[in-house]
Amino acid sequence: MSNRSTLLLLLGGATLAALVALFVRQTSAGIIALCAALAGAGLAWLAFARGKSDEQQTSIEPSSASGGASATAATATNARGEALTAIAADEISPGALLDATMNSMREGMLVVDRETRIVASNRAARDIFAVNSNSLAAKRLSDVTRQPAIHQAFRAALEEGESAEVKVEMSGADKRSFDLRVTPLSFGARGASRGAIGVFFDITRLERLERVRHEFLSNVSHELRTPLTAIIAFVETLEEGAIDDDANNRRFLSVIRRNATRMHNLIDDILELSAIEAGTVPVEPRSVALRSLVEDVTTALASRAGQRGVRLRNEVAPDAFVYADARRLEQMLSNLVDNAVKFSREGGSVRIEHESRSERDRISVTDTGDGISAEHIERIFERFYRVDRARSREMGGTGLGLAIVKHLARAHGGEATVHSTVGSGSTFTIELPKAAASDE
Repeated sequence: MSNRSTLLLLLGGATLAALVALFVRQTSAGIIALCAALAGAGLAWLAFARGKSDEQQTSIEPSSASGGASATAATATNARGEALTAIAADEISPGALLDATMNSMREGMLVVDRETRIVASNRAARDIFAVNSNSLAAKRLSDVTRQPAIHQAFRAALEEGESAEVKVEMSGADKRSFDLRVTPLSFGARGASRGAIGVFFDITRLERLERVRHEFLSNVSHELRTPLTAIIAFVETLEEGAIDDDANNRRFLSVIRRNATRMHNLIDDILELSAIEAGTVPVEPRSVALRSLVEDVTTALASRAGQRGVRLRNEVAPDAFVYADARRLEQMLSNLVDNAVKFSREGGSVRIEHESRSERDRISVTDTGDGISAEHIERIFERFYRVDRARSREMGGTGLGLAIVKHLARAHGGEATVHSTVGSGSTFTIELPKAAASDE
């Protein structure tokens, strides 16, 4: 096997091992191995190319018996050697290769020496520490951050030679969280000069999803426990003899039915929302006559609105058309109008309007309720979030209606928003993109 083949085989093996370590699990060890392999490959290839060029330049001395053909071959060989050296030295330089690799990573990376002076960093690390300069090189770690956890992790790697892993929370507008993994490094044949490399893995989204999961489980447990408690209590009352009480037994059964229906609606909404979030709910937009669809919604809710003395006003123009899945749009509007009826003052009104803009259609539902304060506006579309929990439960709400509206609007490529003034009611708006010419 030639020297070139042996070299390429060794480099290929090193790079493959690093890639396996990196992609099987994104750990600092895999990333460090990949960077080291790429840097080593670049250096070795450069050395090989230059050595090869020297050999070829030495071997092209024409002998007295060579003649013109040997000179021509020697010239060609020399040209190939120079081209190989130029490629290795200029186009695939080790520094550029390592720099490109580090800057293409989503994880932030810092390399420090024994004095905690930064010797290398990538673009993601500079974004984490909000540094506008192109490099953190020559700065001390203490000049970049005051986070005690970061300094302790790097000290453990530098002074004790042990890998460290800590959670870091960076203050700022977005309050990002990171899993920092620091590994000691040794440079040179005897490892005389030591340093450490730290990799910052962004876990902000994972933590947010975990928090949402915990809140969801807690809310579901609470929402199911309340009707279950009522059902069990009234069943026990009936079993203890109240079933023979003609004056109250039917009332007890009515309470049981109402709470069972509430549980059934809650489970249906949970399953519906989960399917929408998972993307398994088909959304098939078509041109929909909006006024007639709103008329169906108001007719279905007319009885409930009449009980509260709330007037439903369909102010959509007869020629208004929107591009949406008719069934899903009816579901969104039913949730919004139902909520508006619940929270409007007695004798008030609910107004449904449509506005056509250049790129989107806006469908708004306005009530005459008490409005929503600013502290609740940001969370109003969250699952199980209620401004007035007691009133919402009393009216039979599951706390998932607005979340379903938001996710269905996004499934259409649109958005759901709210504008409210305390004491003056609220306006919920569904924005839907217009159909492209090919769709029409």
